[in-house]
Amino acid sequence: MQDALAFLKQQIRTVPDWPEPGVQFRDITPLLSNPRAFRVLIDQFVHRYFDQQPTAVAGLDARGFIIGSVLAYELNIGFVPIRKKGKLPFTTVEETYELEYGNATVEMHTDAVKTGDRVVLIDDLIATGGTMMAGKRLLERLGATVIEGAAIVDLPELGGSKRLRDSGLPLFTLVDFEGH
Repeated sequence: MQDALAFLKQQIRTVPDWPEPGVQFRDITPLLSNPRAFRVLIDQFVHRYFDQQPTAVAGLDARGFIIGSVLAYELNIGFVPIRKKGKLPFTTVEETYELEYGNATVEMHTDAVKTGDRVVLIDDLIATGGTMMAGKRLLERLGATVIEGAAIVDLPELGGSKRLRDSGLPLFTLVDFEGH
């Protein structure tokens, strides 16, 4: 597994000074465009969750949709999109949170999950943890249990993974990058 994780980390491009000076942006698009890397990535998550029998995967807008929908397909369970405010056509619940660059609001359909659902909540990256925390609160408000939060990349210096774990959310990430 260490070789697979090292391989995945090598596929992630660092873009300096984006979206603002001093930020080291971790770009997963090269990982997604390489068919071998994408398969290795998805397999890491499939093997993690196959025996845990979640009833749904919830993906956070937008890169969490890519990973989450493929993972849900591979596990033969449903996919729940958690979108930025104003993107969903049906009745929604919403949650506002702080980002590293300001505030944002995410929402999901009120009928997306039900009481007793066991959900894996997934995104591409954990920075401050705000997006994942908001997604967790939305899912729990509708009666679901978030069995674990998952991401490809953790930026531990920004404190998000610690914050999420301190809130009681089990967390699974594949690679860490120092700095932000």
